[in-house]
Amino acid sequence: MTTGVALAPTTTAPTTRQVWTRSRGIVLAVVLLLAGAVAIAVIRSDSRHGELDPRSVDPYGSRAVAELLADRGVSTRVVTTLSEARAAAGRDTTLLVAVPDLLTPGQQSKLRLSTAGTGGRTVLVAAGSTSVERLAPGVTADPATSLRSTLDPHCGLAAARRAGSADTGGIRYTTTRLDADTCYPSQRLATLIRVPAASGGGDTVVLGSPDILLNDRLDKQGNASLALQLLGSRHHLVWYLPSLSDSSAAGTDDQKTLFDLLPSGWLWGALQLFLAAVLAAFWRGRRLGPLVPEKLPVAIRASETVEGRARLYRKANARDRAAAALRGAARTRLAPLVGVPVSQADAPEALLPALSAHLRGDGQALHSLLFGPPPGDDAALIALTDQLDALEREVRRP
Repeated sequence: MTTGVALAPTTTAPTTRQVWTRSRGIVLAVVLLLAGAVAIAVIRSDSRHGELDPRSVDPYGSRAVAELLADRGVSTRVVTTLSEARAAAGRDTTLLVAVPDLLTPGQQSKLRLSTAGTGGRTVLVAAGSTSVERLAPGVTADPATSLRSTLDPHCGLAAARRAGSADTGGIRYTTTRLDADTCYPSQRLATLIRVPAASGGGDTVVLGSPDILLNDRLDKQGNASLALQLLGSRHHLVWYLPSLSDSSAAGTDDQKTLFDLLPSGWLWGALQLFLAAVLAAFWRGRRLGPLVPEKLPVAIRASETVEGRARLYRKANARDRAAAALRGAARTRLAPLVGVPVSQADAPEALLPALSAHLRGDGQALHSLLFGPPPGDDAALIALTDQLDALEREVRRP
């Protein structure tokens, strides 16, 4: 009868613990990315939707001022492309540019050419230094903004005098035009400037802050009065909302770079990936601590160890290290034989006189042998080994 022993089935499939160990880095990276996305969503949850849009009833929209203008017979038309804004410019039209800095230099120049000499009014809202110099020649933006939001007119402009104090504090401007009206100064720099056109009877109004146009600020101070007078001087109001996607009228000189073509949130995404990579590197990194001696699992003959170490020295052409190891070991073995402590085996002034007295030999030859320069080639290294062996045998001889 044959008795069979049932063997436990073996499998190479990884266990649950192994799967978790291998995949926890990926899981951690995904969790970090999700946490970063949630944090960005929370931070941007209070972003201003429909800002300066005359169709928006949000606090930062401008529906209220559009309704008040409609009650006074002024029609409001919203355009989102440069071609529409240029076509709408005319003597009986006020063109409001909500965010002039979004326009490229070429678009700004084309818009200026379309509005100059038409006899209409152009209102630039919070135009920065990149746009105001092209859209309103002779006006420059100061880098420092106004510290106060509510300011007094202090100028001869009729609309400003009738409105009184208003929330115009924002970007401050200077002008070289002597015929310009500079109103609502903050530390001697104006936050509202009206520049008459050279011909045609039109003008350009540069407004340092959009607050007087916002729904939640329109009923404060003299904001409503100032907004209605600036925007209601003509029968038609064209409200231009520029956008980064408006490239219909951009010239061939406005070449887009790679960064212009990337989505707006690419920087946050790249930052999240970088942080995740750094954390993964810290997590997976291995700190190099002190060396810990361990017993070998098997016994290895001393000759094999010597041969292996010799091959390593030879592969690295480390004849100097090999010679130093051979001489050091020889000095350590010779020192007790001639009555020198092992602690002084590497001191020529202690070892060499004792060896010379024991062998009655030439101390200079012993110095060259035990403390000399490294050999120049493998043959010299072998010769050094033979000479050290011969010296040790000579010392051990009774």
